Amino acid sequence: MEAGERDGAERALFGLLEQNPEDARANYLMASLCDQGDQERRAVPFYQRALAGVDDLPAEDAAGAYLGLGSTFRVLGEYGESRRVLLEGLERFPDDRALSTFLALTLYNLGEHREATSTLLKNLVETTGDPGILPYRRALAFYADRLDETFE
Repeated sequence: MEAGERDGAERALFGLLEQNPEDARANYLMASLCDQGDQERRAVPFYQRALAGVDDLPAEDAAGAYLGLGSTFRVLGEYGESRRVLLEGLERFPDDRALSTFLALTLYNLGEHREATSTLLKNLVETTGDPGILPYRRALAFYADRLDETFE
């Protein structure tokens, strides 16, 4: 989105939010706009208001709001908040690979390397079409929960 388009979209969204500050979709769109403009800190309250009305959002936007806020907290170094939001999102959307992948990034930042690696391996083996990995899917899935074990 070009700067002029972004400014126009921001003005339109502010107009909607002036009329209805709790509009979950308008808040989500404003948060996304802030994120796209590298204004993560500014995006946070918009994401929070969007999630306050999460039941009014289409599922794709709801998942996007959890992902956006969780990722934003991670970028801002607020790892505990990031984990909380991403886990909440995964409670609603347990099969959302993007949420679990961003959770793995947060877990890494929290020093939970085993859980982060396990999550990434599970996502990889469950979604890959790579011909170099496909023959090893069973082994990788097995090791994903046994990263610290050795076998004789």
